[in-house]
Amino acid sequence: MSTRNIELVVPPRPPHFVGDGFRVHNFIPSSFRLTMERMSPFILMDYNSKFYFPPSEEPKGVGVHPHRGFETVTIAYKGKVAHHDSAGGGGVIGEGGVQWMTAASGVLHKEYHEEEFSKKGGEFQMVQLWVNLPAKFKMSAPKYQALNREDMNVHTLENGLGDIEVIAGQYGHTNGSASTFTPMHLFNAKLKEGGEATFNFPKDYNTALLVIEGEIIVNNEEKVPTDHFVLFENNGEDFDIRATENAVVLILSGEPIEEPIAAQGPFVMNTKEELVQAIEDFNLGKFGYLED
Repeated sequence: MSTRNIELVVPPRPPHFVGDGFRVHNFIPSSFRLTMERMSPFILMDYNSKFYFPPSEEPKGVGVHPHRGFETVTIAYKGKVAHHDSAGGGGVIGEGGVQWMTAASGVLHKEYHEEEFSKKGGEFQMVQLWVNLPAKFKMSAPKYQALNREDMNVHTLENGLGDIEVIAGQYGHTNGSASTFTPMHLFNAKLKEGGEATFNFPKDYNTALLVIEGEIIVNNEEKVPTDHFVLFENNGEDFDIRATENAVVLILSGEPIEEPIAAQGPFVMNTKEELVQAIEDFNLGKFGYLED
């Protein structure tokens, strides 16, 4: 076994609003090192750090918009979001839940604060990832996976000081509930103060973590505070984290998709010609219909 070293620790960039319901820090793509190609298959990460939304009779969010060529993965830490798409997918994602929407050949969708949460207001904290699809799957049928917290497979650490929630991939003998098109691992490590966990991924997998709560020490040397992102080098297989206080850490690692990326707004394809076709298909109403 060989240690996977840290390449970069990234503090949160200044936040911006997506619609009026998501106040996000963008980590991917955000610099010459955090490009879509470098982070493949994870081609976007927006992080709504903990933020209080006051009560509102009109739910805040993002209205109807299209996607093609990838998947959106929304992980809820605080608050609730209601989702609907033109392929018939939808529901409410609550605290601890995940919605995994495969846009693939094209959908329209919308995301808003869930109605009761909106009326009461409260702390809101979410991560949205875009996961790329290989060319052979980009035009497959859309689908939707709702992963509720109570259905999540959990690996309890031997030291009793934490759990690993396995969203996708495998930790130890615990498998994730989400089905994926390419090999990847997506975990929430929930550690009590002093809790430690070790992770092992193939060295060519692009690997990173985001500290959602608390503070951790990586490889017994680098202290990483809340809301900071860590990119690992592709030079080893193992790294460990230790919580200096109660912590929640999102871990992501995936096999890169070695294909050209052509991206424009909500479309991620392989060529400019495919982007032109996506825009034309959207304008012709081929993504279906969804009422705003």
